[in-house]
Amino acid sequence: MKPDKMFFVVGNSRSGTTMMGRILGKHSDVYTFGELHFFGQLWSPASSSELDKQKAEKMASQLLCIQREGYRTHGKPSSFLPESRRFLSEFAEYPVTPDLLFSAFLHYETLRNSKTIPCDQTPRNVFYIDNILQFYPQAKIINMIRDPRDVLLSQKQKWKRRFLGGTDMPMKETLRDWINYHPITISRIWQTAVSAADKFADNERVISIYFEKLLTSPEATVYDVCQFTGIDYATAMIQVPQVGSSVNTDKPDQLGINPTRASNWQFGQNGKKDADLIPSENRRTLSNTEIYISQKINRTLMEKHNYVSISIRPNVFSLVVNILAFPIKLAAAFVCNLDRIKNIRETIKRRL
Repeated sequence: MKPDKMFFVVGNSRSGTTMMGRILGKHSDVYTFGELHFFGQLWSPASSSELDKQKAEKMASQLLCIQREGYRTHGKPSSFLPESRRFLSEFAEYPVTPDLLFSAFLHYETLRNSKTIPCDQTPRNVFYIDNILQFYPQAKIINMIRDPRDVLLSQKQKWKRRFLGGTDMPMKETLRDWINYHPITISRIWQTAVSAADKFADNERVISIYFEKLLTSPEATVYDVCQFTGIDYATAMIQVPQVGSSVNTDKPDQLGINPTRASNWQFGQNGKKDADLIPSENRRTLSNTEIYISQKINRTLMEKHNYVSISIRPNVFSLVVNILAFPIKLAAAFVCNLDRIKNIRETIKRRL
């Protein structure tokens, strides 16, 4: 049985996908999943193959483990094998295709939580929009876009999530986040992610939402998303907990959308933002060199999406160090993320 509607929230990492997922999940009909990373990690469309019963049970147990215990906590999928077998009992014949199994899993878990519309909010699915549109004709895709300099700042601080409220974060993941950061890598991935979504700008099943607009005009923006997805708007949808930021301490008891999360990158050496509006604990900064690199790589796309570049000069020594360190940091990040890649060639092609 396939759900009548399916939502996929996609976009470059740290662009507001989690917030949008939480907003949609506040709707009485929508169940928002954690980051499942089905495409690219559990299954690669480039190496598509049908699943026999044993492989299907393994994939289903992986999905159950990720959803129930969290993508970054490294649970034990084998402990979910009994439930995966019960879930798969609806398949009378094998083999089954991975895309069909995934759809069935989304429906199963959504009904289990007494809702009817599944919402996957895995950011990197932005690189698989074509596959989602092909496999799931009922799917609607919400693509999130954020200023690349704010994305850079958020990625730079991401390793600190363990100390900002993400207390269940394994130290291995904290180290991985630190290794993954390099201004060239992050800027290049923003470019490929935004470009990947731009290819579907005219597709009636894809909408792009700017994170900054969501922060400054939450009611109007969420109403537009509801119109697009075909669900009723409710004011309660924007009453989401203020958690998950890379620069702010989690405040789970404080509900609503915090407008000060926009343009924090401006607290650089040439920043112009009104400091009185932001608590001192949130004033994280990018260096002039990091801002320069981000703008240099993404200037064309920034102009296309109305992000204004500033005139800034990098520190020459810092720029040279970043350039020399780039291949080393990129290689280290590649090794650290091998366990998250199903098909290396396809992942490199889509993301870099």
